[in-house]
Amino acid sequence: MTTDIALFRGINVGGNNKLPMKELTTVLEGLGLQAVRTYIQSGNVIFDSNGEPAVLAERIAAAIKERHGFEPKVLLLDAGKLEKAIKANPFPEDKAEGNTLHFNFLKCVPPAPDLAGIEKIKAASERCELKGDVFYLHAPDGIGRSKLAANMERLLGVAMTGRNWNTVKKLQGLVSG
Repeated sequence: MTTDIALFRGINVGGNNKLPMKELTTVLEGLGLQAVRTYIQSGNVIFDSNGEPAVLAERIAAAIKERHGFEPKVLLLDAGKLEKAIKANPFPEDKAEGNTLHFNFLKCVPPAPDLAGIEKIKAASERCELKGDVFYLHAPDGIGRSKLAANMERLLGVAMTGRNWNTVKKLQGLVSG
């Protein structure tokens, strides 16, 4: 059995795709997942499973669609991948500002990322780096004002979901016990 993290995209945002964490826990337990625990309403779930991540992500999304009428994007990573992403952080000095450093977990390694486009659109204060299937963004002026943040997925060419450093550290703590 492995400890996995499901990162949901687009639930409980702006009053859309409402899914209380208690109901999400019930759905996941109904799929046979064990030790299900959630963190904040935006869709961060830790659980134990024996499933293949890609298949399990599809099963989770389908079960939510069946019970709640919408199909969220679900990205699964195991505890080792989370730890690897944390260790690979190219901006460790920015950990103190946990809401300005973002880990964007990608569905896969981008086959043809538009790195020139990224450089062209990012603000002078922003720093970013693509490392495998994680795109790190330090946006000291805020993610809501960032043109790069608004266009990352298009420029990288793969689905993603992001979490700030505070959330990543909290997930790390929940995974480790």
